Amino acid sequence: MRHGKPSFTGARKVATREMASWIQQYDLSCIGSDQPPEASRVLVHRALMVFSSPLPRAMSSARNLNVEPEIIDNVFREAELPVYLIPVVKLSPFSWVIFFRLMWLCGMSQKAESLAMAKRRARQATGMLVEHARENTGPVLLIGHGIMNRLIANELISLGWKKRTRAGKGYWEAGVYAFL
Repeated sequence: MRHGKPSFTGARKVATREMASWIQQYDLSCIGSDQPPEASRVLVHRALMVFSSPLPRAMSSARNLNVEPEIIDNVFREAELPVYLIPVVKLSPFSWVIFFRLMWLCGMSQKAESLAMAKRRARQATGMLVEHARENTGPVLLIGHGIMNRLIANELISLGWKKRTRAGKGYWEAGVYAFL
């Protein structure tokens, strides 16, 4: 399950030199009173164990779901964004995030975690989730973030897990995977 709604829609245009601070503030932000859809609440109640990223927006999503994660680990945090200093140009933070993420996906990570490093972390995270799902013989829930969730999903699929359903929309979207 992804975290709640971000706050970068309708934001003013900024220069890249402001983005490092903007990203840091975003990472420290909560989701406020954004309430999850019923489909997300149902998934939470079915889970035998809940995992979460330690980032405040994931933890506030857990609060809004009325659940206390049993395991909170940095392995589930979002993949870092590189920041490139591009003079003169000003864009919305959302546009810069997309640009930086595309650069990252092309292998340009600057001082941030590389895609290869994030994939290794996703393998580690997947191992934790699979181990607990098998030990508890039932569903586990991860409250995480978009890119890392996608990398974890790819790892699950590579291990023979299948995506069964998708619940919710946008930032409350959740994928349900089962080992078949």
